[in-house]
Amino acid sequence: MLQSPPETSQLVILAVANDRRTISPMLTRRRFVQNSAAAFLFTRNASAFPAADSGIDSRIEVLLDEPLGTISPNIYGHFAEHLGGVIYDGIWLGRNSKVPNVDGIRKDLIDHMRKIKAPVVRYPGGCFADSYDWRDGIGPIDKRPRRSNFWSDIESPSSPASHKYEPNEFGTNEFIKFCKLIGSQPYLAANVRSLPAAEFFHWVEYCNAPPGSATLAETRAAAGYSDPFHVRFWGAGNESCGCGGNFTPQEYAVEFRRFTTWVPRLGEDLAFIASGPNDDNWEWTRGFLEEIVRKGPRELRSIYSLALHYYTWNLSRGRTRDWDEGKGDALKFDVVDWYELLREGEVMDSLINGHWQIMGEFDHERHVKLVIDEWGPWYRSGSEATQGDILEQTPTLRDAVFSAMTLDIFHQHPEKIAMANCAQLINCLNSLHLAHEDKFCITPVGHVFDMYSAHQGGQSLRTIFSAPRNQL
Repeated sequence: MLQSPPETSQLVILAVANDRRTISPMLTRRRFVQNSAAAFLFTRNASAFPAADSGIDSRIEVLLDEPLGTISPNIYGHFAEHLGGVIYDGIWLGRNSKVPNVDGIRKDLIDHMRKIKAPVVRYPGGCFADSYDWRDGIGPIDKRPRRSNFWSDIESPSSPASHKYEPNEFGTNEFIKFCKLIGSQPYLAANVRSLPAAEFFHWVEYCNAPPGSATLAETRAAAGYSDPFHVRFWGAGNESCGCGGNFTPQEYAVEFRRFTTWVPRLGEDLAFIASGPNDDNWEWTRGFLEEIVRKGPRELRSIYSLALHYYTWNLSRGRTRDWDEGKGDALKFDVVDWYELLREGEVMDSLINGHWQIMGEFDHERHVKLVIDEWGPWYRSGSEATQGDILEQTPTLRDAVFSAMTLDIFHQHPEKIAMANCAQLINCLNSLHLAHEDKFCITPVGHVFDMYSAHQGGQSLRTIFSAPRNQL
């Protein structure tokens, strides 16, 4: 239960037109929560109210005549990888499970994803994508091969066998079924590191070829899916600077061109997403685009967007940059840890602006957008609700505030961001849901996505926020 802030602490919400007049009354913080929706309905013709007195703690100005653009529904996207308990015991229960399911997919999860109007889900990775052969995940389930999972070397001794050795019970067909059940668009990440480009073409054909056309369309129909899947979003690899091939940006640019040239459209407006930088790797963004345009600026038209990944992990307050030592704890934290997480999370804004500036050096028409398809806090292990689920964290209200702040940052850049995908959907990192066998719960992060779902397709307005600074 949330505790209401004291009435004595005041906040003013100002809806301001171009003439900068104050046009809404002073509200206490509690009344702001109750009435903030009404504050956004004031127009420039509303009567003016006296300016707030000097005792006000905080102030928000909403500039009604300064729209930033339309908020893409796809910034509220999600991500599901074959990692830990995300797929098996998370999304997938199996058709013979006694836990309520729809064709093997957890019903509680379907219901909540429909409620929050989940727009798009990225799959199958993550680092897993660049070790995955999509053909392993089609055809009769009992005839699909078992493979070593990309993450098997870091799985704990208590991890289930399905986490270490991929059974491929959940593959392309099941993922598309999941997307249809929840009303989401699929976003598939292709294997650039360990499969040839021809297999990418064939995967597109399997998904999108009309009934009775190509042999792969017949293969799809034999599995019970006569109609094409209409997959629009395709990622060419994942983190190609590291686990996705350890390429230089120039090497990856060559691979991207090879993988995305003359892919069969099959009537679809395909959107190719290039593997982009982690954090502030400005050199990757510049090097990739420099190589792409070396054959001419028209080459940029093959790119729908550039993927940016940013995890908030270093809560050491500047003491170290070591990946393990710098991480904080998901459950044991003090007030300084609260602010440190938010401070590190706010870096997202400068990353968006920095990479966008570099992109503009090569893309003068601003054709290429950003897709932030992995974001969220990353803590040290130890807070997992289910033993053996690697990278599972227990989200708290701190993570809900962090997630809301991140979505608000995305709202400020509607012209730059085409999509964003929270990492991850269930049982991993910044999860919206935790589940194990018949147990299922919506985390504080999941409730944030519920509250924000009404903003899909809305107009973003420029706001000015001021508040006292406190030294901790």
